[in-house]
Amino acid sequence: MSERVRRAVVTGGNKGIGRAVVERLSAEGFHVVAMGRDQEALAATAAAAPGPVTTVACDVTDPASVTEAFAAAGPVDVLVNNAGIADSAPVQRIDLASWDRMLRVNATGPLLCIQQVLPGMRERGWGRIVTIASVASHQGAPYIAAYVASKHAVLGLMRSLSAELPGSGITANSVCPGYVRTPMTERTIANIMEKTSRSEEEALAALLAGTRLGRLIEPEEVAAAVAFLASDAAGAINGQSILIDGGDLQQ
Repeated sequence: MSERVRRAVVTGGNKGIGRAVVERLSAEGFHVVAMGRDQEALAATAAAAPGPVTTVACDVTDPASVTEAFAAAGPVDVLVNNAGIADSAPVQRIDLASWDRMLRVNATGPLLCIQQVLPGMRERGWGRIVTIASVASHQGAPYIAAYVASKHAVLGLMRSLSAELPGSGITANSVCPGYVRTPMTERTIANIMEKTSRSEEEALAALLAGTRLGRLIEPEEVAAAVAFLASDAAGAINGQSILIDGGDLQQ
C-alpha cells in the first residue's frame, strides 16, 4: 500500500450502525465516504465524525446510482455493506414487491457495491469487505421470512466471495448482530406495541425474551467488530461470520 490515507466506504452511513461505523473508522484514521439516500442525515453524521468524512448520495438497489457513487468516492480500500431494510409478515401474506425489495436492498445491493471495489482492491493487493448481516443469517424466525431469506443470501454471497480471494490480500467477512439499538429496532418495538397493546417496556422485554444478553446491542459494539475486521491485524480472517448476540448462537 502507498502512504495515502486509506479510504473506507460505508453504505447506509447516515444512522444507526452505519453512523457508528463511520465515526469509528474516522477515529481509526480512515478517510470515510458515507453513502446513503438521506442527505441531511449524512451531513449530520459527517459533522459529528472526528475525522474527514465525505458524503455521497447512493441507492444501492440502482446499478447506475451505485456506479456513479463509487466513481465519486475514488479508490476504496474498505467497503462496509451496511444499508439494509426489514419488514414483517406471515409467509402466506408476504407481498411479492416487498419480497423483491428486501432481496434487492439486503443482498443485491452488497453485490453491486462489491463489484465496484474488487478490481481496485486486486490491483493494489489489499482490501477489506465487511457486510453487516444478522443473526437471521443463521436461523429462521416467524413473520420475517423475507428478511431472513435476504440475510441468508448475503451471508452466502460473502462466503463465496471469500473463496475467490486467497492470495489477493483482500478479505471478506460478515458481522451478524442480534437486536441493535437502531431506528429499525425502534420500529420493531413500535410494531409489537401496536399489535399487542403492550407498553414500550413490555414490548422490549418480549423482543429480548430468551436472549442471554438481555439488552439491546449498542451500535458502537458492532462498529468495534467492523473496525477490527477492517484492520491489518485481521488479515488472516476471511470468510467468517462474527456473531454479536451475547452467545445465543454458537457456530
